[in-house]
Order: sequence, then structure tokens, then C-alpha cells
Amino acid sequence: MSTIPASLRQLVVQRAGERCEYCCLSQAGQAATFHIDHITPVVAGGATIAENLALACVSCSLRKGARQTVEDAETGEVVPIFNPRQQVWKEHFRWDGVRVVGLTATGRATIEALNMNRAIMLAIRSEEELLGRHPPP
Repeated sequence: MSTIPASLRQLVVQRAGERCEYCCLSQAGQAATFHIDHITPVVAGGATIAENLALACVSCSLRKGARQTVEDAETGEVVPIFNPRQQVWKEHFRWDGVRVVGLTATGRATIEALNMNRAIMLAIRSEEELLGRHPPP
């Protein structure tokens, strides 16, 4: 496991606007501290540098794990999991109320792999909506 210096952790958190860079959940109001995710995992040679780090809620971080590719159920194609440093969220996803909708194979496969629309997440986003934290800016 790689140790992340406090200054680098702070940069990643601020750059992400204190939101998960996969599902966009706000850190505000969450009991668990979000993880600093290695986009390319350390076990695959990923470095602990700003360009390879993303802020991830505990759920997205644990579901992503060391995966770099996922299968799009619609096409059967194996695609890269969404990379917040190289890809634009709005090009791969959109909001339909509190549900995340995939616009591309990468978007669809990432939603499925990270289980972004499970019941508890929909409930959390509904509450976040009432508090003015959803949808994200």
C-alpha cells in the first residue's frame, strides 16, 4: 500500500471539490472519509502522483479496486473504466434525477462495475438533493 503525503491528499481533495470523481457524491454529510484512489493501481505500476490519483467515495473505491477495464453489458466490449484525469465526466455520464446514466460504453460499464445506481445510493442522492448538494455543479 502506498502512503500519500498530506499535501498531495489535500491537492486531490481540493481538485475534486470534495466529491467522488466517479459517482459525484459529496464528502459533506458522509461519515466515512473518502479514499485517494490510484487510477492505475500500484500493483499495475501506477505511481503516487497527482496525475494518477482521484478522490473516491468508499463505495466506488472498494468496488473499483485494482480494475482497469470493465465489460459493457450492452456491447460485450471490454473497455477502460472511467478515468477522471483523462476523461470528462459529462461526456460519459448524465443525470436522470438521482440516477446516473451512461452515455458511452465506458460510462455504462463503469456504472455497472461500481454499482452506482443501487438503492442506497439513490436514497442518499435523494437526501442530498433535499440538502441542495445534488446534482453537483
